[in-house]
Amino acid sequence: QVQLVESGGGLVQPGGSLRLSCAASGSIYSRNLMGWYRQAPGKERELVATITSGGNTNYADSVKGRFTISRDNAKNTVYLQMNSLKPEDTAVYYCSVTISVITTNTYWGQGTQVTVSS
Repeated sequence: QVQLVESGGGLVQPGGSLRLSCAASGSIYSRNLMGWYRQAPGKERELVATITSGGNTNYADSVKGRFTISRDNAKNTVYLQMNSLKPEDTAVYYCSVTISVITTNTYWGQGTQVTVSS
């Protein structure tokens, strides 16, 4: 019922910037949590940032001050502005939406590759 499509990944040099987008479609509902997670080779998937439908945000310590999450509720789209990128930011980035109407369900996108390398 819910589909998520990420875009905006690519190759960037250390210190550079990228902006990721994720468009959600289907039965999203207005009250939801959207977020970004990432998984680097050999590592577990980890939280990057989340944002509520009301605009409250939460960031992993590793990206705080460098990344900014935002959303467009009318378009059911979440963004991740990534600045001052480091090689350790290299990972597949996944967006998610968590909906808690009757039950709580989390949906995931396919992921987009971000590579930070000189």
